[in-house]
Amino acid sequence: QVQLVESGGGLIQTGDSLKLSCSASGGAFSDWNMGWFRQAPAREREFLGAITWSGGRTYYRESMKGRFAISRDNVKNAVWLTINSVKPEDTAVYYCAADPLDKDRYPLSHISANAESYIYWGQGTQVTVSS
Repeated sequence: QVQLVESGGGLIQTGDSLKLSCSASGGAFSDWNMGWFRQAPAREREFLGAITWSGGRTYYRESMKGRFAISRDNVKNAVWLTINSVKPEDTAVYYCAADPLDKDRYPLSHISANAESYIYWGQGTQVTVSS
């Protein structure tokens, strides 16, 4: 059974940096593209960015470029999201998700921003940014 567990959320101050972790178990982590999403109160879930299964490429939502960074370690079965200079509008529940794409069908650089491509999801971790 695949399980994704996020951690690292909490209450932080505007301007601080935050590193969220996502640990995977029960599946072929090194074969999955990994994405990060968030959902703020009364808002739809939004794609933040993702990293290819090899770790060779990252892709970020345009508005996230510069402050967000995704990395992974396929030995530790973990992926991280670093957010720099957090703002109150970063307050949300943050989710990691796995896209078990068919590597024979897609190029090495393929990343989907569509939540429907991500089959496995964590339970989320709350991030609250105080002003």
